Amino acid sequence: MNKNNIKKVVLAYSGGLDTSVIIPWLKENYNNCEVIAVSGNVGQADELEGLEEKALKTGASKLYVLDLTEEYVNDFIIPCMKAGAIYEDYLLGTSHARPCIAKGLVEIALKEGADAIVHGCTGKGNDQVRFELAIKHFAPNMPIIAPWREWSIKSREEEIDYAEAHDVPLKINRETNYSKDKNLWHLSHEGLDLEDTGNEPLYEKPGFLEMSVSPLQAPDVPTYVTLDFEKGVPVALDGEKLSAKEIILKLNELGGQNGIGLLDIVENRLVGMKCRGVYETPGGTILYAAHSALETMCLDKMTMHEKQKLAITFGELVYNGQWFTPLREALSAFVDKTQERVTGTVKLKLYKGNIIKAGIWSDQSLYSEEIATFGESDYNQADAAGFINLYGLPIKVQALVDGK
Repeated sequence: MNKNNIKKVVLAYSGGLDTSVIIPWLKENYNNCEVIAVSGNVGQADELEGLEEKALKTGASKLYVLDLTEEYVNDFIIPCMKAGAIYEDYLLGTSHARPCIAKGLVEIALKEGADAIVHGCTGKGNDQVRFELAIKHFAPNMPIIAPWREWSIKSREEEIDYAEAHDVPLKINRETNYSKDKNLWHLSHEGLDLEDTGNEPLYEKPGFLEMSVSPLQAPDVPTYVTLDFEKGVPVALDGEKLSAKEIILKLNELGGQNGIGLLDIVENRLVGMKCRGVYETPGGTILYAAHSALETMCLDKMTMHEKQKLAITFGELVYNGQWFTPLREALSAFVDKTQERVTGTVKLKLYKGNIIKAGIWSDQSLYSEEIATFGESDYNQADAAGFINLYGLPIKVQALVDGK
């Protein structure tokens, strides 16, 4: 990349430490180029407040705030939930937000005639891959600038020093400088005391949790919720017809109040290292649990087991930034086929961090009480003898051979 050709760039802008520092750094190192900030609204709520004023004050020429919330839910979150996609117990909150944001980022870059796209991801993280693979999909010839892979800044502490020297306004301080990512699906916490895996997360400390409370601080009485699904998609909460986005937001409130969805894991990053993260995913955890419970009723054995295997692959694709790939699209097509009969109602009890099944109903259920009952039924138990003889024949033959 010839720096002299960079006159205008589009920056993936969150207003956090990294992207705030990047604006003056770009102007210092890329010919005082025009910086257009783009923030993808995927439900980070109060983090968007005052963003335009901050971006302009820091040196951006303008700020786009793209409302991606409906697209994020319908085109990214729900397909992952239907697939049961999980990466090492992590519900992919940052992973599936990045391709959604990157898609909008490219649209603005092409509209503005930008010479490059800039992101604030570190060279240690997964997000650099997620952003850049999506950019390559939509704009394969677009240059990408990743300051963390160029500048001399080596830590978040040095970033704060740079910000203070350049009068960049910050909402954080050195004592509460967790690396966080927030959207309507989750909130992640990394860094500071969490880097020592021997430290217990400060769940009870005021201000640490934002979407949830510690199970110790949750109510002493349970909360019941009822979810309706049609072809694998949530359509109603407690009997009220709502969009998937509205359901997730309401479940966030209910789950958060009951300490649901806290996860403390050491995960394997794509770049090869292990890292420790603490996640809050209250509504998503409830939604996954309800959907999975309904599938136990509506999916046949072979389909369910194959789907569970492919869910690992699906989760890895999303985590590794490979959303816009033929394989992910093919897996989504398979998942959609499996969901044609996943329609029904699930009742759950939420209590101090626990999700307890309280009832499942479906007209598409493959469960037959008449067949499964311990009471009298038309099932002929004598049929089992012949089945076992045939099913066990290879074992019998192997034993006879070994006996010789």
